[in-house]
Amino acid sequence: MLNKEIVKLLNEQINKEFYSAYLYMDMANYYSEKNLNGFEHWFFVQLQEERDHALLFRTYLLNNGEIVTLDAIAAPDKSYTNFKDPLVMALEHEIYVTASINVIYDAAYKVKDFRTMQFLDWFVKEQGEEEMNADNNIKKFDLFAGDAKGLYMLDNELKARIYAAPSLVI
Repeated sequence: MLNKEIVKLLNEQINKEFYSAYLYMDMANYYSEKNLNGFEHWFFVQLQEERDHALLFRTYLLNNGEIVTLDAIAAPDKSYTNFKDPLVMALEHEIYVTASINVIYDAAYKVKDFRTMQFLDWFVKEQGEEEMNADNNIKKFDLFAGDAKGLYMLDNELKARIYAAPSLVI
C-alpha cells in the first residue's frame, strides 16, 4: 500500500495533467483561429502527451490498489495578445508541473517509497524534455518569426511534430 499523502499527491497530479491537456487545447485553438496550423498541431500533440501522463498516474494508482479520485478541471484563464504569448505561458506551465512532480518525489523520498520514486524518475526526465522543448520554441520564435516568411517556415516545422505514446512500463 502507498502512503496516503503520496496517494493524495498522485491524485492531484492526475488533475494537473488533465488541466495541462486542457490548457494546451486552448493554445491550439488560439493558433487555429490565427491560421497557424503548425503551431496548432504542436500544441495538439502536447495535449495528447499530457492526457497520457494523467493516464499513467491513474494506472500507477490502480496497479497499487489505490482509488483514483477525479476533481473538476478548471477552465484555462489565459488570454493571448500575440503569437508568442502561448509559447511563453507553456514554458511557465511546464516549470510549474516540474515543481509539482518534484514535490511528490520529495514526499516519496521522505517516506522511503522507492517504488513511487522509480515511477517518477520517468516524469523527472520527461519534464526536462518538456521544459527544453518549450524553451526551444521561444528561441526559434525569437529568431525566425520576425517576418512573415520566417513565421511561415517555423509554422511548417512545428507541423512536422509526430505524436508518440509514452513507453513507460508501470
